[in-house]
Amino acid sequence: MKILVVDDDKEIVELLNIYIKNEGYDVIKAYNGKEALIKITANPDIDLMILDIMMPEMDGMEVVKELRKTSQIPIIMLTAKTTDMDKIQGLIAGADDYVTKPFNPLEIMARVKSLLRRTNMQQVQTEVPDILEIGPLKIKKESHEVTTDTDVNIQLTALEFGILYLLASHPNRVFSADEIFERVWQQESLVSAKTVMVHVSHLRDKIEEATNGEKVIQTVWGVGYKIER
Repeated sequence: MKILVVDDDKEIVELLNIYIKNEGYDVIKAYNGKEALIKITANPDIDLMILDIMMPEMDGMEVVKELRKTSQIPIIMLTAKTTDMDKIQGLIAGADDYVTKPFNPLEIMARVKSLLRRTNMQQVQTEVPDILEIGPLKIKKESHEVTTDTDVNIQLTALEFGILYLLASHPNRVFSADEIFERVWQQESLVSAKTVMVHVSHLRDKIEEATNGEKVIQTVWGVGYKIER
């Protein structure tokens, strides 16, 4: 597996390079946002990207926005900012996870493994039919494709697809934010419900834009989220 590490601090890149290689992954390096996009284009088989926010040429937020136009590669963002709003903006832009600097490299590797495991598990799950049709949506499990009844394709990140597939495969059932996190993120819920809320909000926006405003995902206030059949 290949992991792209992007940071203008070469010491951080080299530190992560050591830990990533020790886990048996290949490392590709970039030192600014524009170089990162070039490396992604040249290496379409990259499995995951670790991306700093504050960089010259093009910052991490812009890289994520540009990349999400064509790719759903898992992204872990590195940020020196610590406010909830900074983290939420990264998730809204399309990142899958974030780590605040200064960080423990072992934490980075744990998140890398978790995110790669989630992505792989979403690709091999076999409990539910390959194609789900619910409301205006057709959801294809194997290919991670989501289309509307008017043949509009909806581009989703791995986590957004995981949330949608979970809710759609259990129609009428309400899932709490903790349940969604544990099932989709494949780890114990140790973070604020805001993480799930941001991903659900972004998912809703994409669905409503593609379906002329249809509200597929419903909020049950104080409980969680559901999709009704």
